[in-house]
Amino acid sequence: MKTTGNTIFFTGGTSGLGLGLARRFRDLGNTVIISGRRQDLLDRIAAEDSIEGVALDVADPASIARAFEQVTSAHDVNVLMTMAGIMQVEDLHDPAHLATSEETIGINLLGTIRTITAFTPYLLKQADPAILTVSSGLAFVPLAMTPTYSATKAAVHSYTQSLRAQLANTPLQVIEVVPPAVRTALLNQEDDERAMPLDEYLDETMELLQTHPDADEILVDRVRILRDAERENRYDQVIGILNSVG
Repeated sequence: MKTTGNTIFFTGGTSGLGLGLARRFRDLGNTVIISGRRQDLLDRIAAEDSIEGVALDVADPASIARAFEQVTSAHDVNVLMTMAGIMQVEDLHDPAHLATSEETIGINLLGTIRTITAFTPYLLKQADPAILTVSSGLAFVPLAMTPTYSATKAAVHSYTQSLRAQLANTPLQVIEVVPPAVRTALLNQEDDERAMPLDEYLDETMELLQTHPDADEILVDRVRILRDAERENRYDQVIGILNSVG
């Protein structure tokens, strides 16, 4: 993937990793369009950061269709990045957790699949096209307190691999971004010293994208303990450590 001269559409992007990456891509000379459910927040970011925003609820197929038409009628989008997601704690002893589970699947997994489905035929006609999905280190070693989040990220990883295989004979590049825990509002980790500082994550991720343009996965060093746990025969050890502090 080239890292400048693109027109990039983000699902999500109003906070945390999404907004941080949107700013970094903008600063490299890309046109960036973010999205989110709150129009007031999109308007504020447009005023403060000069980043265009589009209203989008990825849990709603009709909203995805509207956003697609709005964005592609105004811009020649060549890169899609599926950032939108939620992470919530669940108590699996309590049947009431099912509502949280269903919401998480609808946003994290179905939202990703539906958005990619809407954009793929269009992107195949663009120059230098790319799709960037966002999974998590928890796709490889789950955090027990967020079981459905971890499961959806594992599914995003699997879906991304299949998407890449099916698009292998096309110019459309498929990249999976795999963050570790980062100091953002996700699960209230802003001040968690165990999580990676946001600016450090953004610096390392952008450097990897620039220096490894053909990479299938973007893996900062801090996430490798999770990504490589099974390969290195350390899965039981790593999952024990993760869930003892989770």
